[in-house]
Amino acid sequence: MAAAVKRIKLGSQGLEVSAQGLGCMGMSAFYGPPKPESDMIALIHHAISSGVTFLDTSDIYGPHTNEILLGKALKARSGLRENVELATKFGISFQDGKREIRGDPAYVRAACEASLKRLQLDCIDLYYQHRIDTKVPIEVTMGELKKLVEEGKIKYIGLSEASASTIRRAHAVHPVTAVQLEWSLWSRDVEEEIVPTCRELGIGIVAYSPLGRGFFSSGPKLVESFTEGDFRKHLPRFQPENLDHNRQLFERVNEIAARKQCTPSQLALAWVHHQGDDVCPIPGTTKIENFNQNVGALSVKLTPEEMAELESIASAGAVKGDRYDGSMFTHKNSDTPPLSSWKAT
Repeated sequence: MAAAVKRIKLGSQGLEVSAQGLGCMGMSAFYGPPKPESDMIALIHHAISSGVTFLDTSDIYGPHTNEILLGKALKARSGLRENVELATKFGISFQDGKREIRGDPAYVRAACEASLKRLQLDCIDLYYQHRIDTKVPIEVTMGELKKLVEEGKIKYIGLSEASASTIRRAHAVHPVTAVQLEWSLWSRDVEEEIVPTCRELGIGIVAYSPLGRGFFSSGPKLVESFTEGDFRKHLPRFQPENLDHNRQLFERVNEIAARKQCTPSQLALAWVHHQGDDVCPIPGTTKIENFNQNVGALSVKLTPEEMAELESIASAGAVKGDRYDGSMFTHKNSDTPPLSSWKAT
């Protein structure tokens, strides 16, 4: 199977990754109770041996437990670290039960040191700002990340959920290698401004939730599998008043998948892959059979006519409900204050 997973260049600074990555969040957090550690380590090892070597985590997954899991998985077999491109993130912290977004230099450095310790690594391949701190000029945050690159603690810098202007300002301080954003058949707003900006600047694109948080795997019946602690229970698109409408999109995708003799999730993933060789989707899973099915999406070839058909059924108004509810405020497309406003404390 390894031969099926080609390699792509992500960004313009030299990072090369598997054309599909593995999102590891659901192994430890947000999609119900944490999964058994031994099963997840076996899945991570299976992914790497299958050629999916781009692993995605964050310090907030758990919090912390997902990074610890990945650290254990990489330590469990000698030589694994050299074959992996590991991405983690900083920027979201919980203080006294309250969510806080931080990008101040002291926090950036402390978060990086803590992630290195949990991951049992000397260097992080790709380090993202998970959400943009709207109180701190992006130049200040990037300045500290640049120092971490110079010190050899991180190799490449990424941003997540940043506005086009924030991406430009960040890239002027130090090259941004990748921007992570939600992109799928039911989240296409990034195509208007963010994707063109990344392409203009030579920044790679990492698509999270390319299966619509599992919607394109199971359709509306997915909600029946949500367990206690699964944050998808609260997402607007899965609420009854929106789900019935969104069912139509799944049914249309399912029809095309049947014609193509693939699963709807493979079709949805293939659509993301066909956006270009600068795009790497990172579907998450906790089951080896689902992982294998996701890798199968790399073999699904779509004609321009099929792409157009998919895009017509997944147009802007095709999906009802926002990506997140109000309490899970995402700092989507966030801007930061000008550098001239910053007074270092």
